[in-house]
Amino acid sequence: MDRLGIILFAHGSRDPLWHVPIEAVAQAIRARDSQALVCCAYLELSTPDLAQAAADLIAAGARQLKIFPLFLGVGKHAREDLPRLVAQLRSQHPELVLELMPAAGEHPQLTDLMASIALS
Repeated sequence: MDRLGIILFAHGSRDPLWHVPIEAVAQAIRARDSQALVCCAYLELSTPDLAQAAADLIAAGARQLKIFPLFLGVGKHAREDLPRLVAQLRSQHPELVLELMPAAGEHPQLTDLMASIALS
């Protein structure tokens, strides 16, 4: 079975505190599965970018990559920029199985969780 790598993809920021919740999701994945290959990647203003995160996971043994966009809304970045970057990854690594997941904000579980938090 091919080893799965998970990339948490977010916008990025120059402010290091902005990264804390993104890294917390990665840490929560690792806490649930100590063997998980997980990496954060950013569109701009932060490192690593998607290509570097993929290269790091491939070097660690990943042969499948699941890319989870941590966007609440589906704007230009999720609709245009990310698919273009994924297409570049596919052409650079044709041996990889790549899955681009829907943006986090499109998941009903997240919508329900945010509603519960707001009502608490």
